[in-house]
Amino acid sequence: MTAYLPGPGTVTAAAIGSEARAPVIIAFLLFIGLSLLWMIILTTQEDHPEKLYLAGRSLSPRFNGVAMAGEQISVVTLLAVPGAIALYGYDGYIAAIDVLITLGVLLLLAQKIRESGRYTLGDLFGLRATGTAPRIAATVVTLVIAVPLIMIQLRAAGISAAFLIGMSDSHVQVICTVLMGCLVACFAAVSDLRGTSFMQVVKVPLTLLTLTVVTLLALAKSDWDPGALLSAAVTNSAAPDDYLSPRLWTYAADVEPLNALGGHLVVILGTAVTPHLILRVGASRTGRSARRSTSVATGLVGAFVLLLMTTGFAAAAVVGSGGIRAVDAIGQASPILLASGVLPDHSTARTALITVMACVAFLAVLTTVTSVAFAAAVSLARDVFRPRAMRADRADTSAGEIRTLRLGVAVLCLIGLSLAAATHDYPVEFLLTFATCVAATCVFPALLYSLFWPRFDRRGLLWSVYGGLLLCVALTFFSPTVSGTPYAVWPDADFDWFPLETAGLVSVPGAFLLGWLGSRTGRREATEDLVSARR
Repeated sequence: MTAYLPGPGTVTAAAIGSEARAPVIIAFLLFIGLSLLWMIILTTQEDHPEKLYLAGRSLSPRFNGVAMAGEQISVVTLLAVPGAIALYGYDGYIAAIDVLITLGVLLLLAQKIRESGRYTLGDLFGLRATGTAPRIAATVVTLVIAVPLIMIQLRAAGISAAFLIGMSDSHVQVICTVLMGCLVACFAAVSDLRGTSFMQVVKVPLTLLTLTVVTLLALAKSDWDPGALLSAAVTNSAAPDDYLSPRLWTYAADVEPLNALGGHLVVILGTAVTPHLILRVGASRTGRSARRSTSVATGLVGAFVLLLMTTGFAAAAVVGSGGIRAVDAIGQASPILLASGVLPDHSTARTALITVMACVAFLAVLTTVTSVAFAAAVSLARDVFRPRAMRADRADTSAGEIRTLRLGVAVLCLIGLSLAAATHDYPVEFLLTFATCVAATCVFPALLYSLFWPRFDRRGLLWSVYGGLLLCVALTFFSPTVSGTPYAVWPDADFDWFPLETAGLVSVPGAFLLGWLGSRTGRREATEDLVSARR
């Protein structure tokens, strides 16, 4: 989604109103406290690692499907996509469609993943490759994906919290990021899949209901005429003639078609195979249950995407592009601005609606960061610690694995929080696209080969994973998101010789090719070694 996040925004303090701010903050803090308390109550004290990782595979298909839909409702998706639609029209609308297509890709793979009996990338990579190297490669990729996701989620949470309390200073935003990050880290450190699943299941209907109410109230302001609402959105946009046309938001017009194609490719393929979604699929009872859960999630996410679109257009109609930019330059405050604009000032209903929207955003941060950090820590515990403990013949392998899990979650949250605070003044939102690009490049090809190509071997896996990772890092570093453009990390530097904003158009085919070449050459060398040994 970072293609629609041009840089760190400036949040001003004039949108909610001082009369509503105090009750909103009090109710919001109360909700945070109750959420943390509930999570602690839900947490189980299991001494068997897999019961923590997979909830004993006891979740019903419908329950797990709702939780899987919740995995798609991150704070970036919830806030940035409506903002992109409100500010950029058609381009934001297409970004919302990508969220739904992602689950279509997962639907094709879910049953096969569950029937393999594996639930971490290390497990799945081990289907065709033996030894510790594939598990190490899987853990490296998992961490490279997880840290930017945690970092950007906490960054968005801090900016939103600063907006909620009405203080736009950069230092206040950093303080809010740190405070929100500490709360989320405390939650994540005691979490397991069962407790997180319950929070996801609560989040999904609350989010859908809140967005529905906001949309209906906006429609009521247009006399229940959807056409009038859309016309108002176009009229109040920054470019009425181009609002419903592609490329209103563009950085490099000469390569824009390739940029758009690459962005859609990495979001669709990468988001479908993120480690926390694979863990969720692995928690299903059977392969058919996994497919059924994914179908349930697809339906719910379809409703969520539709509501994101209507919320974005409603924000453009009610608040206007100029009003949104005056408060938040990147548009992620648009859902809260819409909630504050559809009801009369000084009304209790307005205060309640703003509070609920803020609580939904907090739940999105809480569950997304917890899921991502938990899945990455499971990879550390199962793919790194457990094999070493078993080789050392330790008696307390399970207890040590659980300790590794808890410590891993805390350390990952701390790293993500530290990076979010340290880079607050830099436009690092591109790291979200980088993380999905790594997933699309290093996970998707290796996963397809592992599941469907019997001749895929250890060398092909390592070539595909590490070669794809090298391509992602190198091409991203030399892309316009890092240097040479006004929205780059270092705009005054000039080493952006790679013209595309994401490496996906090159790195994904490159990873497929490297996997094929590695497996072919590996088999050839194995055959030659066998012939030499017989001689």
